[in-house]
Amino acid sequence: MNLLNKEDKIFIAGSSGMVGSAIKRKLNNLGFKNLIYPSRSELDLKNTDLVFRWFKDNKPEIVILAAAKVGGIFANDSYPVDFLLDNLKIQNNIIEAAWKNKVRRLLFLGSSCIYPKESNYPIKEDELLKSSLEKTNEYYALAKISGIKLCQALRKQYKFDAISLMPTNLYGKGDNYHPYNSHVLPALIDRFHSHKLAQKDYIECWGTGNPRREFMHVDDLADASIFALENWDPNQDDAPRDQTGDPLTWLNVGTGIDLSIKELAEIIADVTSFKGKIIWNKDKPDGTFRKLLDNSKIEKLGWKSKISLFDGIKMTYKDYKEEVKNNKLRTR
Repeated sequence: MNLLNKEDKIFIAGSSGMVGSAIKRKLNNLGFKNLIYPSRSELDLKNTDLVFRWFKDNKPEIVILAAAKVGGIFANDSYPVDFLLDNLKIQNNIIEAAWKNKVRRLLFLGSSCIYPKESNYPIKEDELLKSSLEKTNEYYALAKISGIKLCQALRKQYKFDAISLMPTNLYGKGDNYHPYNSHVLPALIDRFHSHKLAQKDYIECWGTGNPRREFMHVDDLADASIFALENWDPNQDDAPRDQTGDPLTWLNVGTGIDLSIKELAEIIADVTSFKGKIIWNKDKPDGTFRKLLDNSKIEKLGWKSKISLFDGIKMTYKDYKEEVKNNKLRTR
């Protein structure tokens, strides 16, 4: 039996978000027509009874769990209860309902922030839980770790076919551009664009600019997600394994290339045509110094990132300006 078929009934949880909408676009382009993606008003993923009833009535065969409460350093630090509790509710409801309603395959999407602050670089999957997390996003990370481990536990105890992908920092069409609640790349695009329009001669950015980050366009993650559903079976003899020889149930997804936030700011200044001076506010937090992932496991399966950072930022800035023009910019 094929791991994924064009006729499968596929539920995309979080289809209105940046990741979910990218996966939906990719599936549509590939000819998957039996997609279901209820809106937030139609299905509150935090409501256990509603989620279980929805699964019983709709009977999806494949589930892609892209729904999550996300945000940058400021948002994570300001709303720790929301980031922990909301994400636990969403993922627990969907994963348990999928298992109990005999979903054939489930893909859970996590985040590179699950790994310890003091990881060895590039970060291998085996680094998980080896030491303490970065304080600026530990509540979100704890929720995501719980999701990974729930999927792993269900596979171990009940043979439920759940797999997880851990993407690096994402950006792209449909991102959140809130000045305080967004991640660094979209926040910088919004700030550089607005400063250019206001003809400012300088721009202030948070931190020292020295931390290094890896960035991947969300369309690459959509491609990796479908690739994993079609090709990755942890039960196969040649499937990726951890350092002890046990099958891995989560894989890293990234580009394998990082750069400093200063270098990122310079690229965005170039793309947005901002000509002013960049000033770094060293009183603001930097976060983890480096978070480069080791992507060798998924690359060995046959998947590799395709979109370069410069090309991806150009595409994203074009989408951003279109959203501004049509008053559809996500700022929450």
